[in-house]
Amino acid sequence: MKAIHKITVVTLTVCALTAMSGCSNMSRRDKNTAIGATIGAVGGAILTGGSGIGTAGGAAVGGVIGHQVGR
Repeated sequence: MKAIHKITVVTLTVCALTAMSGCSNMSRRDKNTAIGATIGAVGGAILTGGSGIGTAGGAAVGGVIGHQVGR
């Protein structure tokens, strides 16, 4: 079961990164926010065992951190 979970997380990460590569007209801050949210969501999912609340919380925290980078 853990192997399926890892494969799912990796697949979602690759899909998210591929989708973000199409955002070439975004500002640097917007890109940092999106990347932070993606990394936070993956981290939150891994740390909480796939909990929806953990994933959403990780995305929120990662987005805020990504938005503040480079200020």
